[in-house]
Parts: sequence; C-alpha cells; structure tokens
Amino acid sequence: MGAALRRIQLGSALSAFGLGFTVPYLYVYVAQVRDLGAGTAGVVLAVFAMAALAVLPFTGRAVDRRGPLPVLIVASVIASLGAVALGLSSQVTAAVLSAAVLGAGTAVMQPALATMLVRCTGTSTRTRAFAMQFFLQNLGLGIGGLVGGQIVDTSRPASFTLLFLIEAVMFLVLGAIAATVRMPRTPVAAPGAVADGTAPRGGLRALLSHRAMVQLCVLGFVVFFACYGQFESGLAAYGTEAAGIQPSTLGVALAANTAVIVVAQFVVLRLVERRRRTRVIAAVGLIWAFAWIVAGYAGLGHGSQTMATAAMISTYALFGLGESMLSPTVAPLVADLAPESMVGQYNSAFALCKQLALAVGPAVGGPMGASLHGPYIVTFVLFSLGITALALRLGRRLTPVQDQPSLANVPSRVVAVSVPQETPAEVPAPVAAVH
Repeated sequence: MGAALRRIQLGSALSAFGLGFTVPYLYVYVAQVRDLGAGTAGVVLAVFAMAALAVLPFTGRAVDRRGPLPVLIVASVIASLGAVALGLSSQVTAAVLSAAVLGAGTAVMQPALATMLVRCTGTSTRTRAFAMQFFLQNLGLGIGGLVGGQIVDTSRPASFTLLFLIEAVMFLVLGAIAATVRMPRTPVAAPGAVADGTAPRGGLRALLSHRAMVQLCVLGFVVFFACYGQFESGLAAYGTEAAGIQPSTLGVALAANTAVIVVAQFVVLRLVERRRRTRVIAAVGLIWAFAWIVAGYAGLGHGSQTMATAAMISTYALFGLGESMLSPTVAPLVADLAPESMVGQYNSAFALCKQLALAVGPAVGGPMGASLHGPYIVTFVLFSLGITALALRLGRRLTPVQDQPSLANVPSRVVAVSVPQETPAEVPAPVAAVH
C-alpha cells in the first residue's frame, strides 16, 4: 500500500497548506476587514468549533459503514463550499453559516484521513505513518501561513477572498487525490488489539465499556486542554499581559514551535518507536510541566524584557518537542485499540475529545492567563503532571504489543520445543542424576 499511503499523505499536507492560509487571519478578517466587530468574530470562531462537535458523533459510524474514502471526498467538497462562502461573506448571518459549514467539513476530514492511514498500514508501519502525517501537516500549516501573510492586506477585502479561494481549491485537490486511492477491501487488524478482554464489538455503549479507550480519551482531553487549547488564548494573553512581550513576538514563538516539530520529528521518532508508548507520553507531561515553569519565569520572574521574551519563545519550543513525541504514540494507539469494524468510531471519539478540549481550553485559560497569572501557571503545571500520571495508569491496561509495537517484530529465540515422551518399558529410567 505504499503508493496509496503516499497519496493520502500528499492530500493531507495540501489541505493543511490551505488551512494555513486562513486560520491565522480568521479573526482579523471577520472583525476588521468585513467590519463585523469583535463580538461577531468571537461567534464565528465559536461556531467553527461547535460545528465540529455537532458532526463528529455521527462521523465514525459513517466511516465504518460507508468507508473512509467516500466520507473524505464528501467532507472535502463541503469544506470547499464553506471556504468559498466565508470568503464572500459580508453579513453576520452569512459569516456564521459559512463558518459552520467550513468547521463541519474540516472536522470530518480528520477521522476519515486517520482511518485511511490505519487501513493502509500495519502495526509495524503505523507509527511512522502518523508521525509523517503530523510532520507534513505542520509544515503545510506553517508554509501556508507564511505565504498567506504576504498576500493579505486589511485595506483590500479581495486579498482575503483570494486566501479563502486558495483554501477551497486545496480541499478539492485533497478530494481528487483521495478519489485515486485504492483502499484494501478488508481493514488491517492490529494484532492483540482486543487482547485485554474489554474491547467492544460495536456501538457507542460498547465503546464506552472499553476501559483502555476511555482512559485514552480522558488522557487526550487533558493533553489538548493543557497545550493546544492555550496557544492562541491563555498562553498568548499571559505572554502579553504578564511577560509584557509584543504581539508580534507571538508569531516568532509559534514559528519556533513549528520549527522544532519540523526539525525534531524524525530524530525523536528514532528514539521513541522502540520504547513504550505510555512512557513516552508520560515524559511529554514532564517536558510540558517544565515548559510552564519557564513561562512562569517569563511573567513572574521579574527579569529583563529580553529574558522574558526568550523564555516565552522557549516555552513554545518545548511544547513543540512534546508534540513531536505525541504524534507517533497517541494516534497509532487509538488505531491499535480499535476493533476492525470500529476504527472510524474510535478515531471520531478521540477527535471529539480533542475538539472539546480545544473549545473548553480557551474559555478557561483565556481569562486566567490575562488576569490570574500565578494561578494560571500553577494550574497548567498540575495539568501537565496529570498527563504523566494518566499515561502511566493507562500503561497498566495495555497489552505489551499495544504499548510497544516493536515487540511484535522481535524474532523468538526458541528454535525448537521438545515434548517429553514416555520411556520404553524395556529401558530402565535413571534412578538418580549425577551432579
């Protein structure tokens, strides 16, 4: 399935490239360029997230029943229509409805793409496939943001319309590439995926009875709440209010985050792919706890402005290191826990937990980061340590191969097994052994 896998990765990267054109500028576009106000911009961003929460509960069943390929093609067309409509919206109602369509389409893409990766890989290749997807998506987002920044002009709404049209074309390219992929007729089952005896046979109720998956979803929520949910809200507010850094420096910090991911991804992959996944996730919690302590120094350490700026950039870079460790561990683990017939539902359930964290994170972290500086840092240091505790607890529910897939490829040292046979009657058995 090498050719199919390459096409899936290419389409995923191009769609991320398209998203990079608009995501950093969505608030500015609605509030300032279309002159609809900060309140409307907030509603548009909220609707974008809420649309994902509305469609994800139904996405997994559609993926498992219809297959990930047709679901992905339909989602790419819907997202493309939403992007075009948003680029042409000049009224509040049109902007809100367009954001809902765009949010729903992009939300459905992720579990569909993840399921396609699962179907085109086995246990031995899945870790690298998901790491490559994460690498290419971040690279696409970064390049898209940089190119889009050279096009936008707040005095010319047409420049933003061009961004949304480029995004729409990238979604259609994703659908066209996906349509050329030949998926295997039968899903690739992960050996030992249901060996703990608690894996479900079908349905949401059965999924909730799978204790390892439930624990992984809780862990995923904390991971995305403590990191991704703070990037553009609480941590940004804390950096500008407590640390006193310039808003433009946040762009440098996000660039440092992306640069670390791009540079470190495959170096980190070599280090983690032969180690237990839950131990790697636990290490991410410790790294992020240290990152929050560094952020605390930036805002509460009373050092020079240069040191505070360097500390905030280092915080984002440390988050990037942790992200590069999560990409080859968390998503493949979701796939390995899922039974063959429920891969789409498992991916959708995890994506739903991620989306909930991204919705709740800014609502909690934004006000705290802006005004409660000390409690904000302490809270998220504790959340990061919670990642470590939850990961170690999850490790006790996984089979050895689920936690460390490389064990499945270790050849046995046993050459032959001798079965004792009865001693012939005419041959007396030895009475005592000679030492």
